Amino acid sequence: MLRYLAKRFAYYLVLLIVSVFLAYALSSAALNPRTYFENKTPRPSAASVDRQLTALGINDHTPVVVRFGHWADGLVHGDLGQTINNTSVNADFGRRLWVSLRLLVIGSLLGTVLGVAAGAWGAVRQYRFSDRALTVFSFVLLSSPVFLVALFLKNGAIALNQASGHQLINFTGYQTPGLTGGLGAHLVDWGVHLLLPTLSLALGGIATYSRYQRSTMLDVLGSDYLRTAEAKGLTRRQALLRHGLRTAVIPMSTLFAYNILGIFVGATFTEVIFGWHGMGEWFINSIDENDINSVVAVNLFTAVTILASGFLADTLHAALDPRVRA
Repeated sequence: MLRYLAKRFAYYLVLLIVSVFLAYALSSAALNPRTYFENKTPRPSAASVDRQLTALGINDHTPVVVRFGHWADGLVHGDLGQTINNTSVNADFGRRLWVSLRLLVIGSLLGTVLGVAAGAWGAVRQYRFSDRALTVFSFVLLSSPVFLVALFLKNGAIALNQASGHQLINFTGYQTPGLTGGLGAHLVDWGVHLLLPTLSLALGGIATYSRYQRSTMLDVLGSDYLRTAEAKGLTRRQALLRHGLRTAVIPMSTLFAYNILGIFVGATFTEVIFGWHGMGEWFINSIDENDINSVVAVNLFTAVTILASGFLADTLHAALDPRVRA
């Protein structure tokens, strides 16, 4: 298994290098940071603009391969460069990453666990009222864009707060400014602010995973090995949990890992609607400012996330299916 994983790791490392170079080249071709400085008042001289662009490593008069080499050398030494406002990309990256991960980790875990459980439960209760209700619930969510679900939750919280006359649910930002009190008060405040954006991300995951899990679970319900397990003395529930669910989860492992990208993209809308200043908002602002180094930093995060997801999927697949390790 280690040999198999080592090969997959080397494969993903090459893909990461290629994808980061392509992201850098495309960002350099599509964005024009020169206009950011030329549009300042009073307008600086051409020589001054060139000096600032060269200092940031994004002068379009320098070949893109040379610029990428300079940027990659900084990356190897842990330096992502400077933003177009001459601040550290590393500082923005660390701050934004922490904000986004708080949303992604909790939202993706809830969506995955509850989606698998709901799908397996629906398959066992096929065509009953609960299965049909879950199907309708899933299709409604699947047909609703992430931003629409987020706006629905936000408007619902506003209506609830107005009806109660109190601020029961805070939905803007990730903490209350100036909040006093101990650790417990801050944790409660954090949880209240996290409720709606996490729910908006988790609902999409629940709808998606439940449909896939229901289909894979139905495929194994009538299998011979389940009947054999029951013939050996296991109850129907024990046979499903020990043998059926594990087999049904194998084809889902790749979907679990790669859906992280989908959640990241969805988090862009969620962050904007609920006022979370994470990676998605940073990406949009960086494009508006023609900030190449910041855009490439977000692309680097996305590439690492996707390829790490692929490696995680391979690891899960190898752990669940012995044929892969052979």
